[in-house]
Amino acid sequence: MTSTGNDFRARQLEFAAHLRDPDNNPAPTDVEERRMQVYRDIFFNNIKGFLATSYPILFAQLGEDRWAALTRDFYRDHRSLSPLFPQVAREFLNYLADERCDDEGTDEEFLYELAHYEWVAIALKLANDPVIDPDVSLDGNLLNEQPLLSELAWAMSYSWPVSEFTKTEQPKQKAELPTHHLVYRDANGKVIYTKLNVVSARLFQLLDTDSTLTGRQALEAIAAELQHPDPEQVVVSGLQILEKWRELGVVAGTRSI
Repeated sequence: MTSTGNDFRARQLEFAAHLRDPDNNPAPTDVEERRMQVYRDIFFNNIKGFLATSYPILFAQLGEDRWAALTRDFYRDHRSLSPLFPQVAREFLNYLADERCDDEGTDEEFLYELAHYEWVAIALKLANDPVIDPDVSLDGNLLNEQPLLSELAWAMSYSWPVSEFTKTEQPKQKAELPTHHLVYRDANGKVIYTKLNVVSARLFQLLDTDSTLTGRQALEAIAAELQHPDPEQVVVSGLQILEKWRELGVVAGTRSI
């Protein structure tokens, strides 16, 4: 690289460093302050506004000042792995999970879980359509064959009752027991959130982690874990769950053993 190229690269880094953290990195000396202020405002406000749109409930819960401060910390400290603007919401979630340092203890306990709950909808909307497997039967036997979950159906568990947060309402404490949620994208492209009970959450987990299980094997395993006096009752009830999931597209089909 020529010296001119090195100089240009150095100027780029100087310019970017100032935009990220103007308090600790001086502005380029050959750029008018009024113009620099325009750059500072445009870059930061674009990120702040995009994230507020991506996380509307979290934004409302924190308020304008707290949101601006949180966004500023992210903007200053995080180095994104993706250059794609639609991935900024994921980068923000990564920052909260792995890099956020709350030395002053001012962050809300629910911060990451509520962000994750909202991010799931973004991720599912952006996800590619699954590739259709010709070996999968759309109307196979859900008990005797292996139910296959859709790639566009995810189950999550949270310690906070995240579904009870709204722009104006905030639960005061964690739930007594973890809350389980199923989130999926339907055939019309709509992202839908539903709650799961302990049995349906465990059923989803078993099928998601072991695609060799038949529906009956998964349900019998749950009956054994529960020490249920009538395992067949668990199988019958579980079949109804699987049938509903297939109707909704959460179960994409079955595969013969």
